[in-house]
Amino acid sequence: MKQEKLDEAAITEALATVDGWSRSNDGIAIEKTFRFKSFREAFGFMTEGALAAEKFNHHPEWFNVYNRVDVRLTNHDAGGLTALDFKLAAAMDGAAALRTKS
Repeated sequence: MKQEKLDEAAITEALATVDGWSRSNDGIAIEKTFRFKSFREAFGFMTEGALAAEKFNHHPEWFNVYNRVDVRLTNHDAGGLTALDFKLAAAMDGAAALRTKS
């Protein structure tokens, strides 16, 4: 099922529901950097994130170095942000909740 691209008002509203995520410079994605106690915790987060992505059939762009995972979410088919981006962001926040550094 094709996702509909969100308008600016909907993006602003959805962005307020996810902590620490921000618009990308090009405006078509949301981004967040997660930091963990170790590589093992980062990898565990990525494993949980991958399972959520498969469930939603919506996959992140991400980059990992040791304890840091940079995530970028966008919907290429829709040409920008959709509700799925924010749903996956919330799931990733949940996966990170017990692993992130204080």
